[in-house]
Amino acid sequence: MIEFTDVTKEYGQKKAVNNISFKINKGEIIGLLGPNGAGKSTTMNILTGYIAPTYGTVTVNGYSMINEPQKARKAIGYLPENPPLYMEMTVIDYLKFVYDIKGCTEPKDTHIDEIMKLVKIKDVEKRLIKNLSKGYKQRIGLAGAMIGNPEILILDEPTVGLDPQQITEIRDIIKKLGRERTVIVSSHILSEISEICQRIIIINKGQIIANSSIANIKQNIAQAQDNTVVAEFIGDREQIVFMLKNIEGVEKIKISKNGQYTLIITEDIREKLFHECVKNNITILTMYIKQLTLEEIFLQLTTNERNETNV
Repeated sequence: MIEFTDVTKEYGQKKAVNNISFKINKGEIIGLLGPNGAGKSTTMNILTGYIAPTYGTVTVNGYSMINEPQKARKAIGYLPENPPLYMEMTVIDYLKFVYDIKGCTEPKDTHIDEIMKLVKIKDVEKRLIKNLSKGYKQRIGLAGAMIGNPEILILDEPTVGLDPQQITEIRDIIKKLGRERTVIVSSHILSEISEICQRIIIINKGQIIANSSIANIKQNIAQAQDNTVVAEFIGDREQIVFMLKNIEGVEKIKISKNGQYTLIITEDIREKLFHECVKNNITILTMYIKQLTLEEIFLQLTTNERNETNV
């Protein structure tokens, strides 16, 4: 469906993306992630045909984005972070305008009506776009991207600026769209990516540093790290550290600025820890085996910052 092969984009001496390759198959919902300046936006612009790579090839449905751009772009519907809407138009007039400039062949009224119902904007079809909320404007932009039934939808920050209810509604729409289309979502809201996407591609410093399901990435990072237990206590810090150091199976202790103790362990020490706390009259507030969140995975892969003290 989509294939990047050895793609590089240079701006003078700077390589915004550096020899990246990946494939996206039909029917996948993919999350495209990266910190600011990592090359994510450049990758999106190359994918949509807005800019050309310096080296490498990009194909969409077998068509080269360089040599056959019109055929390649025909398969893509694009929702930018700020949808390019005409505020003085009504919703229905705007969608008819998009239909005409795209040169669509589907039955016009039926096609637009189906899309409005899918993204839930039928009730505002005759209202001026400028008078609608941010959530509705986002849905109108999504409807415009869907005009012509493109096989691929590229959504750049589709939930930015929305309230929690609007975010949930857009997320549900994206999931529904993913049943019949390939969807690529770029977002800084990592909880949304974990809810929506089957696979994530993380770009950092112009290169792909992860390309797999969230579960696989979590497992790979966990295998490369020590097992950890996170706990919070009420008691004297020196007494707590002394107790922990004398529990068999505790290899290292890290104390964060908020007073959480992260224990690097060689075996499951939770039962031992409970009994030692009782014996030493130390109150244990929380204790759990640490599971990495997508935010933690992202930070571990893209930065080396730490906020802990080893003891």
